[in-house]
Amino acid sequence: MDKPGSRIGLKHGSGGRAMRQLVEDVFLPLATPVDGVGLDALDDGAALRVGDRWLVVTTDSHVVQPVFFPGGDIGRLSVSGTVNDLAVMGATEPLALTCAVVLEDGFPRADLERIVASVREAAREAGAPIVTGDTKVMGRGEVDGIVMNTAGVGFADRVVTDAGLRAGDRLIVTGTIGDHGMAIMARRHDLRLEGDLRSDVAPVNGLVREALRAGGEDVVAMKDPTRGGVSGVLHELAAKGKVGIVVDEAAVPLRDEVRAACDIVGIDPLLVANEGKAILGVRARSADTVLRALRAHPLGRDAAIFATAVAERPGTVILDTGFGRRMLAEPEGELLPRIC
Repeated sequence: MDKPGSRIGLKHGSGGRAMRQLVEDVFLPLATPVDGVGLDALDDGAALRVGDRWLVVTTDSHVVQPVFFPGGDIGRLSVSGTVNDLAVMGATEPLALTCAVVLEDGFPRADLERIVASVREAAREAGAPIVTGDTKVMGRGEVDGIVMNTAGVGFADRVVTDAGLRAGDRLIVTGTIGDHGMAIMARRHDLRLEGDLRSDVAPVNGLVREALRAGGEDVVAMKDPTRGGVSGVLHELAAKGKVGIVVDEAAVPLRDEVRAACDIVGIDPLLVANEGKAILGVRARSADTVLRALRAHPLGRDAAIFATAVAERPGTVILDTGFGRRMLAEPEGELLPRIC
């Protein structure tokens, strides 16, 4: 009989506590010292000193079911995910992307061409040229349809890590939360809901660029709330910044369609994945300025200041419901596997 924990489970790819523990136990020994931000930082990418600038490098693999979903597909998801990881470290003008694809024998060529067209369009939106790639084909049943990997590089004048919060800082989310995860869930489980429930998947580098222009060095932490949702990101920011975070539940932007879907299936929208949003930690004196810059951008019209970093209870996240306060649990496993 296998010992507990001797095999990998779906929860280990969730972006929550189980995945972080796996990475720390198994992959962190690969880390070696670098002049900059390396693997040991467990950030959205690495940042290497090149002259007086920083070369930001990131990579991401994508497995989503279904491959096509309201608002996007695995191709748009792959480009957006990598561009966004670069952006939240300060590299808002991607230098180049790679694109590798693993296909199952029998995968429809028309679907592949549709996905590649989506990759091209998303890359154009982001200003991110695809410069190299790789293709593999596996036997039937050896991979489920298609798996994509994209890597990206870009220069940053200043690296923004996810460890820069201090007490008093404000947290801004660039738009409504939970759109991607609930759009996938609704399609996968054929939930018949009123309204237009669509993924938010999009490259947000232009949006983040405007925030950095407005806030300058007062933008002190950034992360995109993908797997593990907003809750997962807040727990990382709190732990690395050694602060507590208090969330104003009433200030969290949420579409009615997403709220309804979450109520039906009993899921907290703060735990649901997003693919076209970023969370920014900003010094209080610049929070309103950054918020105005975000709202002036088409992708940031629903941006909101929704949380505050505090000195009390470092590493914890507290949800203020307006009627009382409670601890917001860190996600343990993905509520919906194969979502990004």
